[in-house]
Amino acid sequence: MSNGTLKGGNGRDAVDRTGPRVSGQQRAASRRWSRRTLLSALLIVLVIPATILLGVFVLDDRKYYFVSLLIILYTLVPFALVFENRKPQARELIVIAVLAAIAVAGRAAFFMVPQFKPVVAIVIIAGVSFGAEAGFLVGATAGFVSNFFFGQGPWTPWQMFCFGIIGFVAGLLYRKGWLKRSRLSLCFFGGLMTLIIYGGIINIGSVMMFTPRFNWQALAAAYATGFWFDLVHAVATVVFLYVLSRPMIEKLDRIKTKYGLVER
Repeated sequence: MSNGTLKGGNGRDAVDRTGPRVSGQQRAASRRWSRRTLLSALLIVLVIPATILLGVFVLDDRKYYFVSLLIILYTLVPFALVFENRKPQARELIVIAVLAAIAVAGRAAFFMVPQFKPVVAIVIIAGVSFGAEAGFLVGATAGFVSNFFFGQGPWTPWQMFCFGIIGFVAGLLYRKGWLKRSRLSLCFFGGLMTLIIYGGIINIGSVMMFTPRFNWQALAAAYATGFWFDLVHAVATVVFLYVLSRPMIEKLDRIKTKYGLVER
């Protein structure tokens, strides 16, 4: 439930040379967090966890469809603000939808291998290529839609949140310049986030879903028994990022340059 460094004419360098030159001041300004990003962070850090906990404690984990749809609605708000000064183009939305569909199809394709799934890798690529808001939207949508194949349940909102927040953090760190496009950087980030963030949060959710009362002993047992599953998930993320990140990011860069898609 779950690019060797790009040099020469590849990847980001190629796009920088073919596109307009950007001054140092413009680069610094682009790395500042906008009001849209701050709103996204507020929704993701406070509102979405509060909604999940509302479903657990108030709705008794029985309204997970409702909670899942609320999470998608929350993620659409900051993403829609990307287009506050212009109308969205269909091709911009299609690229995001296709990335979510690839994540869903990838998860379904590896259904026979527990935890060995490419979803987190696709979500990180989406966050790096199209920004933090798009990364969260792809992750949350992929978690929700793919569970129509794997089974919906009270775990769905937790999975949506875990997938989404990894994409969001990837977009933020890339924008700040702290996450690079190299295979080493992306693989290290993806493996660590999958093991610590996804595994850490989903195990808390498991305890809250399947025990009558939260306690530290149950949480420790969940971490101990889930460690090897989380490790396999992290290894899968590293493998898929190593194989997919360079070609996918290069192709998405060409699409963005050609059509002027989703400015962050």
